[in-house]
Amino acid sequence: MALPNIFTQAVADEVINRINQLKPDTTPNWGKMDVAQMLAHCNVTYEMVYENTHPKPNFLMKFILKSFVKRIVTNETPYKHNSQTAPVFLIKGSRDFEKEKRRLIDYINKTSAAGEASFDNKMSLSFGALNKQEWNNMFYKHLDHHLTQFGV
Repeated sequence: MALPNIFTQAVADEVINRINQLKPDTTPNWGKMDVAQMLAHCNVTYEMVYENTHPKPNFLMKFILKSFVKRIVTNETPYKHNSQTAPVFLIKGSRDFEKEKRRLIDYINKTSAAGEASFDNKMSLSFGALNKQEWNNMFYKHLDHHLTQFGV
């Protein structure tokens, strides 16, 4: 079953509506992150696309990521609860809820406005070139996983 297309405005709006239901004191159904940390965690995916703040993996790490992790991240199978994450996605310390929420909404809108065609065969920092379906699955599945984690 295909995942909803995050590049369409209707799906982007649905996800943003879910984000807007979060409150600074929303508690998770599983996991260790608080809601502000979760939003910052979700922003990392977009930072890797739009910002130059994360180091590129070395040759060996990129080989491992492409060979073993890419399929898990870009397929349609939902993530399991309490799955391990890459070190760059680990958020330590407190974060500003409103700031992280606004950043995430802005990234989602920017991605939707760019459209799926701009992501077809676009290079991923971790996985190399991804087609538009792989980008969609990665973006949507990750957001859906964490919004479900926080009950929205």
